[in-house]
Amino acid sequence: MRYYFAPLEGVTGYVYRNLHRRMFGGVDRYYMPFLSANPSCAFSRKEWQDLCPEHNGFGDLVPQILGKDATSFIWAAKELRKLGYTEINFNLGCPSGTVTAKGKGAGFLAHPQELDHFLDAVYSALDGPISVKTRLGVVDETEFAALLEIYNRYPIAELTIHPRVRNDFYKKPVRIEAFAQALQKSRNPVCYNGDLFSRADCAAIKARFPQVQSLMLGRGLIADPALLAPEKRTRQRLQTFYEALYENYCTMFGNERNAVMRMKEVWFYHIHLFDGHEKLAKRIRRAASGAEYRAAAAEVYASLPLRVQAQPGWV
Repeated sequence: MRYYFAPLEGVTGYVYRNLHRRMFGGVDRYYMPFLSANPSCAFSRKEWQDLCPEHNGFGDLVPQILGKDATSFIWAAKELRKLGYTEINFNLGCPSGTVTAKGKGAGFLAHPQELDHFLDAVYSALDGPISVKTRLGVVDETEFAALLEIYNRYPIAELTIHPRVRNDFYKKPVRIEAFAQALQKSRNPVCYNGDLFSRADCAAIKARFPQVQSLMLGRGLIADPALLAPEKRTRQRLQTFYEALYENYCTMFGNERNAVMRMKEVWFYHIHLFDGHEKLAKRIRRAASGAEYRAAAAEVYASLPLRVQAQPGWV
């Protein structure tokens, strides 16, 4: 079984990825937060910082592109290949309102004919593996039958299916029966993504769908970065990781304020690995300085019991 780390904007940038790889491992591929393919045919400074060779240089990275214009996507994919990235992933899963309102991410799924034209142009113009991450549709899972017919026309390197529709966001239960039907009918290799918060969750998917050879974990792996690590999880190792992550963010941003803000995004998930966290979670959210943040985080590790697995209280 191959394990992938799903991208999460604002969290799994190069600082996080490099430190996680070094301290925990257990991940076969890290998918990078999406790049926006736009008519300007240029990467933003923020995007470049995350994908440039100086900050990466590993063969386990897959950049992800968000967009609906084939010409822009093709340009971005070719540029990424020049930088040494082999596989390129196309994002059709993001449910964010600011993304879908522009017809991108999961919003593109509402326009199957346009999507078909897009994929035809992309696969005709590009060599090398192009994978796709998708949801089941926008409103209803029955939309996926027509979408899968489209996907089956193209040599998708791997089709990652998050078995929810766009309107489910992350709050509704995964639609596991819809995934089972999609898996039977897909002509391309399928990766499963959705609500994998423990090794038991991964084992359950592997047992039910033995033909699935890869699993993508996102929020569960951020909540517990040691979830896939070969070594046993320890409180000290977690604390060392998050202290080092904070220091690296201070270096990257050049100030504590922005580093604290970034750590709050990570703790939004990580705090759910601890029992009785409500009071300290509020202290972390309200921390206005590096000193306040560090004191609250240290108290979490010193006083709160670790759960066997993270409880997804963020939904």
